[in-house]
Amino acid sequence: MIDIKHITKSFGSLQVLKGIDLHIDKGEIVSIVGPSGAGKTTLLQIIGTLDKPDTGSITIDGIDVRSLSTRKLSDFRNRHIGFVFQFHQLLPEFTALENIMIPAYIAGKNTAEARQRALELLAFMGLSDRAGHKPAELSGGEKQRVAVARALVNSPAVILADEPSGSLDSRNKAELHQLFFELREKFGQTFVIVTHDEGLAAITDRTIHMKDGEIETPSAPPIATTLNSSEEEEPTL
Repeated sequence: MIDIKHITKSFGSLQVLKGIDLHIDKGEIVSIVGPSGAGKTTLLQIIGTLDKPDTGSITIDGIDVRSLSTRKLSDFRNRHIGFVFQFHQLLPEFTALENIMIPAYIAGKNTAEARQRALELLAFMGLSDRAGHKPAELSGGEKQRVAVARALVNSPAVILADEPSGSLDSRNKAELHQLFFELREKFGQTFVIVTHDEGLAAITDRTIHMKDGEIETPSAPPIATTLNSSEEEEPTL
């Protein structure tokens, strides 16, 4: 689903990413962890085509995204990638239903089609009775679920999440984390999640550790050396 080869990125004299190679399979839920300044968010932005690397290649869902024009890249992003942020980024003047519908409008869907899809997602999220409420009338957990529904409205192949549960209490965190797996089961999306939450990282299919702009390769476990019966030594008396 996502194939990244030798991605580098610098801001002025500061090299943020130093030759990243990464492959993520379709349907995987992958977490990216590491200290602040490791390059996690920059990598996520590049995967999401919100920023361009200095060097390297990126293939998402079989498409070489670096070969796309600005207009085609914008269309690809809207149709193939969904974003969930730490703070929901809902538009305060619109209802939950309307917020979810917006990306569908941008993708060219008509009102009836966008509304039907948004209502289906609200029902899946258990928020049908909140469709007409504006963000100020929703709890923190409800806002983030609406944000997830908005990310899903165009049925993207990939969901990118940057600290998605960072602003939630323990109960809502657990519910959101479980929701990712339910969504994967129902819709088959691939999830790439940047997080400092050890509990979330522990339940993902794979955890990628970053430090100083590089992916840390886990050290191999020690190889146990055992003696077979023909090599056993006589005990020393």
